[in-house]
Amino acid sequence: MENENIKNNENKEENIRKQKIVENNATTNQQNFKSVTNQPKVKKQHKEKTKKNNTFGKTVVIPFISGVLGCSAVLGTILLVPDIKKAVFPETPSYISTAPSNSTSSDGTVKQVDLEKYSNTSVYAANKILPSIVGIKVEYTVSSNLFMFGNTPQTSSASATGSGIIISDDGYILTNNHIVSTSSSESYYEVSDANKVTVTLYNDETEYEAKIIGKDEQTDLAVIKIDKDGLSKAEFADSDSIKVGEFAMAVGNPLGMQSSITCGVISAVNRDVTDSDGKTFTLIQTDAAINAGNSGGALVNSEGKVIGINTLKLSGTGVEGIGFAIPINSTTDITSQLIQYSKVKRPFIGITGVDLDEKTAKVYNLVVGVYVKRVEDFSAAERSGLKIGDVIIEVEGNKINSMDELNKIKNSKKIGDELKIKVNRNGKEQDLTITLGEQP
Repeated sequence: MENENIKNNENKEENIRKQKIVENNATTNQQNFKSVTNQPKVKKQHKEKTKKNNTFGKTVVIPFISGVLGCSAVLGTILLVPDIKKAVFPETPSYISTAPSNSTSSDGTVKQVDLEKYSNTSVYAANKILPSIVGIKVEYTVSSNLFMFGNTPQTSSASATGSGIIISDDGYILTNNHIVSTSSSESYYEVSDANKVTVTLYNDETEYEAKIIGKDEQTDLAVIKIDKDGLSKAEFADSDSIKVGEFAMAVGNPLGMQSSITCGVISAVNRDVTDSDGKTFTLIQTDAAINAGNSGGALVNSEGKVIGINTLKLSGTGVEGIGFAIPINSTTDITSQLIQYSKVKRPFIGITGVDLDEKTAKVYNLVVGVYVKRVEDFSAAERSGLKIGDVIIEVEGNKINSMDELNKIKNSKKIGDELKIKVNRNGKEQDLTITLGEQP
């Protein structure tokens, strides 16, 4: 019985153990089942996360990368295309400066110089001005005053060359008077007026016959015209504003070599120069080479704009690089009158005078001033009562002692204006008023 109870207890314990095993297995299966049933939930969460990542890329990453690429393309264009770069990032010019930029002087000096793009200056200036410069050829007759083989004078044809500047697109050309005014007389020969004037344009070998419109010996300027339209008119600068040391280019046809340029600088302004005929000019001085044939051509600035008309050069032993040009500002009124009247209308007194300085006046027991040697018939001087032997000592309240001083004041007036003068006549001073006439 006891053994049977022990056996029953063992069976109960064994049954309990098996029941626990079954319960443990059930729990394990249930957990495993839960794990398996949760897997689809995990996959759903992953898809939602992927969707969110895709939305972030589309709304943030792609626009950001596109913006970076776009900015890079724009920046590259700005830096690589010079015109765009200059417009977006203007360069600050390089300067040599010793004083404020507004520091200037009436003698042509300046305290600040712009060096920007200096290396391309001559290229730009040449390409701008060359189409506006012409070659001029003048034909004339030379007659010998030495009679040979009887009483028949010997004659021959000759020619000279020069340059000119196109001042209108319909054929008006500005040049020097001494180019087209060939008439002269010497002991052994005489030179006639121009028989024919022809013009050659830039890059055009055709010779166009020209007509002399007007000429003025006093300013050494002349205007000629050809029958052709569509010409390249030169652009003028303000010659009163040029400065010593400024870039200068002389353009013309020196020694028959058409369309030549020489470069230099402005050496001086307002330079008074007297030519071989005794006429005094106020000119621009330059070291840009000016040779025979350059006369009548242009002196231009760094922008290819005309600042002067090439007219004279100094030559001789030890002389180099000294040429002169007529300031373009002084030509505008002359040019207009030459086109309109074929001459320049100037006020006229009508006397021939002799300069009296202190030494000369003392010798002849006279006073310092201008001695009236001759009075033109029917002139303004004669009508005012001016007489031979009078000494003009004052003009418009200014003391004078030379004809140049008298003419300078007279030329500041217009035809019909009154000129007040004071004369010494037989030791007594007298006031006279001259109503200026027109120079014949």
